[in-house]
Amino acid sequence: MTAKKQRAGRDRLGDFAPKFAELNDDVLFGEVWSREDELSARDRSVVTISSLISGGNFEQLRSHLEKGKENGITESEIAEIITHIAFYVGWPKAWSAFNIAKEIYGR
Repeated sequence: MTAKKQRAGRDRLGDFAPKFAELNDDVLFGEVWSREDELSARDRSVVTISSLISGGNFEQLRSHLEKGKENGITESEIAEIITHIAFYVGWPKAWSAFNIAKEIYGR
């Protein structure tokens, strides 16, 4: 199965920041995310979601929670991940992440 080519960078920023869009689509999602022999897509989602919550990057969190769900992260697992990292990244960040996760998982 061929992975879907990422176009979010080009679609959203291509006219404004074409090099950034290229790096986003071709390098980050085209090369790094495709290295599934080294780290599964599911595990990459766990790492990415945790990193986004840690940095308070909630605008990007929504799409990565959706991708994580597609990559097999269950509702109970995302709840456990957020609960676990709350003690390391901060309670308010966890609350914010839970609000988004509830929407993604239909709660």
